[in-house]
Amino acid sequence: MTDGKRLPHTTLDGASDGVDLYIRTYYSLLRSTGEVRVRAFEEAHAFSDSTLHLGAQDVVPDVAAFAYAAARLPACMASIERIVLGQSHEQFEAIGLEVRDWREERTRGRRRPLRYDGDKTLAVFLTSTSDLDDLVPIVTAYQIEWNKLHDRLANTSLGRAIARTTDGEEVFVDDAELSGLLGLDASGVATLRAALGDGIDRALRAIVSRESDLRLRVLSTTYTGYQRAAHRWWSGIEPAYVREAAPKRPPLYFVSSNTHSLLNLCGGYARAHRDAIVDFVRRKNPERLAEVVENARESNDEDTLSNLSYYLLRAWLHESDVDTHALLQQVQDYDAQSGVRTVPSPGKVDVSAQFVDLARLRPDRLDPRVKVDGIELLAQSDAVVLNIDYPLGMAAYHLLTRLVQGAGDMLGVYVMGKAATLNGRVGDVMLSDTVFDEHSRNRYLFRNAFSAGDLEPFMRRGTVLDGQKALTVRSAFLQNRAYMADYYRDGYTVLEMEAGPYLSAVFELAFPDRHPSGTIVHLSNAVPFELGVVHYASDTPYSRRQELLSKSLSYFGVESTYGCASAILRRIFTREVARVRANLAQRSDKP
Repeated sequence: MTDGKRLPHTTLDGASDGVDLYIRTYYSLLRSTGEVRVRAFEEAHAFSDSTLHLGAQDVVPDVAAFAYAAARLPACMASIERIVLGQSHEQFEAIGLEVRDWREERTRGRRRPLRYDGDKTLAVFLTSTSDLDDLVPIVTAYQIEWNKLHDRLANTSLGRAIARTTDGEEVFVDDAELSGLLGLDASGVATLRAALGDGIDRALRAIVSRESDLRLRVLSTTYTGYQRAAHRWWSGIEPAYVREAAPKRPPLYFVSSNTHSLLNLCGGYARAHRDAIVDFVRRKNPERLAEVVENARESNDEDTLSNLSYYLLRAWLHESDVDTHALLQQVQDYDAQSGVRTVPSPGKVDVSAQFVDLARLRPDRLDPRVKVDGIELLAQSDAVVLNIDYPLGMAAYHLLTRLVQGAGDMLGVYVMGKAATLNGRVGDVMLSDTVFDEHSRNRYLFRNAFSAGDLEPFMRRGTVLDGQKALTVRSAFLQNRAYMADYYRDGYTVLEMEAGPYLSAVFELAFPDRHPSGTIVHLSNAVPFELGVVHYASDTPYSRRQELLSKSLSYFGVESTYGCASAILRRIFTREVARVRANLAQRSDKP
């Protein structure tokens, strides 16, 4: 319920002037039916003073911002000159772009359906307004920093030597020379190399050869179009959910997390092959983890060994002499025997789903951390867990509202994701009971199913902070220090992108109305199912962007990810065991 009052006109009712101007700038320009040059956004972007792009106005390249942007763009970006954004294949085809035949592209740091024509055009499928808020600043930062690199390299002897190389020819670049030309220290050069990745030769050749002058075109976007995408997504999931026997639409625990944590904790494949994975670590020492594994073995540290085997499973699979596709199929078959089924990219929307059939779980394959008293009673459960690969921003609202239209009874909603923390460290876990949502301008108050005691048994390095307040932002780039300081003074310490949209959807599951805007919403006593929100810290923006994703491996990240997932599964299993017992008792009472 709401208190009927709108929030006061404070920093919580509007973005800072620079950020607000930036948002208004790109939305007004992108209303054009033609192409818009990214350079039109550069001034507003630079003067927004984004915490992710502190060096936007400096002449020295901000390689941290460039690396962040490059990780969320495809490897083909060095060739791209035009980016077209739309909601459906039909929209692209209407302007002559046969994107169905184009090559699929992926990025390291963002899941978004992308198609590349093999030449100079990239097609981006939009699933919500958050894709625009996310992509425009990323592309703008990428272009600003690309052009700084070009200006510093193009007319140098090194730049001319790079330009003379041909495709397929290796580019030899001395780090010390690169450091001097770009004004970077050794870590800055290392960050640049990591940003350019395996395609560093082609990227350097492109950087010295031309300035970036990207053009964006947004095809007509509508709220209905986003709902249609959500409908396609559910249509791809529904056949795996609906049963022939009663209940045809089984009771549901909904989880938004990732595609590996619940799978590894329930499926058991990595634990069953731990010896082979450990042998692989000893031989190859990926990310210098051999010593960590040996120490864990010597101390019988089961949690660390399990977490590392989960983390290194994919690397081990790709190292095998067996065909990778055949191995992945073997893993999926093993998971299916454990009661876990995966639906990859349903409806061509890049948000994969997993069903955990609680009655088919194999207790002997479960991670010991998730076993609860009475776990054997799950064999009599009629419920399933639906875990989805957490969507970006407002896509969370569209997908959850569509899902519940086709699902059976909702027994719980649990949201787990990465966040920035203003008062903790990378790897800490934050539990919030208040969320301010920049999309709806609502302040949501709710009873979080989790407290610090639920997570602390799984955390040896990180700290668990409950009683926090979260801010759902429109984009990672759309924040600056003054903006965050205002929220910090009001006690908001967690910055993330999905909780607010999910809570707007939860409101519509509990009330007969659409969610309100600009008000205080009390959900604590109104939601007819359990609600849990858990975040682990991947970034500390007050500490010069010490990002989890920028590190080769932060073990804090592995620990907190599986700690959060373990707590969620234990909560679900405990509640379902109690539900099965209650049902059995009710049946036994009948004459």
